[in-house]
Amino acid sequence: MSGKTYDVAIVGGGPAGSTAATLLARAGRDVVVFEREKFPRFHIGESLLPFSMKAFTRLGLHEKFRRAGFMEKFGGEMCGACSDEGVKFYFEDGFGAQTDRSYQVTRSEFDKILLDHARENGAEVHEESSVDEIAFTADEVTLQVRPKSGPAHQVTARYVIDASGRNSIVANKFKLKKSYAHLQKVSIFAHYDGVEREPGRDGTLTRMVRAIDRWFWMIPLTPERMSIGVVLDAAVFRNAKLSPEEFLEQAIAEQPLVADRMTAASRVSPVHVAADFSYRNRQLTGDRWMLAGDAAGFIDPVFSSGVFLAVLAGEQCADILDIVLDQPRKARRLFRGYERTLNRAMDIYLRFVDAWYTKEFIEVFLNPQDFLQIPPAVNAVLGGNIGTSFAVRWRMEIFYLLVRLQKWLPLSPRLTLIPKAQRVNNEPAGALT
Repeated sequence: MSGKTYDVAIVGGGPAGSTAATLLARAGRDVVVFEREKFPRFHIGESLLPFSMKAFTRLGLHEKFRRAGFMEKFGGEMCGACSDEGVKFYFEDGFGAQTDRSYQVTRSEFDKILLDHARENGAEVHEESSVDEIAFTADEVTLQVRPKSGPAHQVTARYVIDASGRNSIVANKFKLKKSYAHLQKVSIFAHYDGVEREPGRDGTLTRMVRAIDRWFWMIPLTPERMSIGVVLDAAVFRNAKLSPEEFLEQAIAEQPLVADRMTAASRVSPVHVAADFSYRNRQLTGDRWMLAGDAAGFIDPVFSSGVFLAVLAGEQCADILDIVLDQPRKARRLFRGYERTLNRAMDIYLRFVDAWYTKEFIEVFLNPQDFLQIPPAVNAVLGGNIGTSFAVRWRMEIFYLLVRLQKWLPLSPRLTLIPKAQRVNNEPAGALT
């Protein structure tokens, strides 16, 4: 690498960095990736959205996913903790649906496939290599690289994509991070074998159970294995003063919609804790740099948007830089367009997440009405439609209006979101469902 100037240096080999690296290398660009860890490595974010399927086709990944045994996923199910059953939605029914499926993946395997794919397509990939500092001049970017073995050295490139995750080196350098105080969540989760599931395609659905102060996920990963977790305010977990193992076991035991499917289940992984602190960066591009994936922002895990936004950003970065490398004068306009696209996507998910953490959201969702095709529009957003369609946007506005009205008018049945076993005996029967 001595004396060489790359077209693009990418910091981080996750889905955003790997996607960008593959597409840039295919375009004939000289691209290098620095990943601080050795893949495979554990990561969360196992449920993918169907709007990424076109990108996976473009990247040529479907056959590799099939060989890896990734389970095809056909939709999801949302439940209220006080209910006996939830409402299923299928991707094929989404407004303007382009595919009926996506994947459930083990992220350690998924991320390794993407990074190896970038290498196979011509990207230069260095694992176990940290980037400690980045400096910018008018003409190039200089990266201080520290490999696990070997001396530290400098690398120069014309542009850099920072896909280094939530501790983004560029965002930290320019102090760009803006956190959302009301979305300081934590996930406690593990993998289990032997969890009961429904037959056929319903056995592939991601199940979400909404309770008063938390929600649960149940994500089938293989015919035998399932990821199960609970998400709640970080302060609630801290105040419980329980170990992660104790907290997860207790939380599951208190929620029949989860526990009833786990009578024959056994935990086959450690219990993990992940800080799901939502944030975004005030600026996503600058002179010779672009932020992608979690380095750009992270908006709660509830609607599985993380990998979708990462792949979207990786594609956009690669396509834009492929143009800018030849036509630098277009950089400002194209970079502004990238910021608009990614910020719009994060805005859509932030609004959806804010609604999800109200009781009224699940009350309206669990009482779908065939009215102006509102449910298919909501389904489309759940599948990764980021609002480019006016037909989806105006229907979502009506959905959010219904959620706001539900607070004052019982347009849908009221829910307690408290499991039946925990309800006090004198609670009014009309409040229960």
